[in-house]
Amino acid sequence: MSLEKIGDALGIPFVPEEKKEEKQITKASPSDEKVDVDFLEVRKNLKQLVSTGEEAIEGILKVAQEGDSPRAYEVAATLIKTVSEINKDIIDIHQKMKSMEQSKVVQNNTTNNSIFVGSTSDLQDLINSARSRKKALTEIKMEDNNGE
Repeated sequence: MSLEKIGDALGIPFVPEEKKEEKQITKASPSDEKVDVDFLEVRKNLKQLVSTGEEAIEGILKVAQEGDSPRAYEVAATLIKTVSEINKDIIDIHQKMKSMEQSKVVQNNTTNNSIFVGSTSDLQDLINSARSRKKALTEIKMEDNNGE
């Protein structure tokens, strides 16, 4: 429904406001598969929708005030609700992006548990070679060989 039809239905002449605004159109290439790029693009699109919605709200409120039509106020209320939902969507994508970044954290699983297979006397020999049983045995054998 065009703004002229709305003005005719409310009995108010429509005077269009000319705004020259340059919009950049970006085409997505196959290499833009990164989540960050998509996030920024979605965020930019939602922000543009909010600004367009704010302009539309201002226009419909002017029409509603001039015509005192309940329908015009109903349309304004619906438009305000839609803009507020878009704002909530912006917050939601921020939260989703934050949770995705947290899930990207690399987890290094290092196992420090070592298992020794052997007897306790072998383990004591490894830990404290000064008190080693083998050392005592070799010393005794050396004494026997030297004494003969």
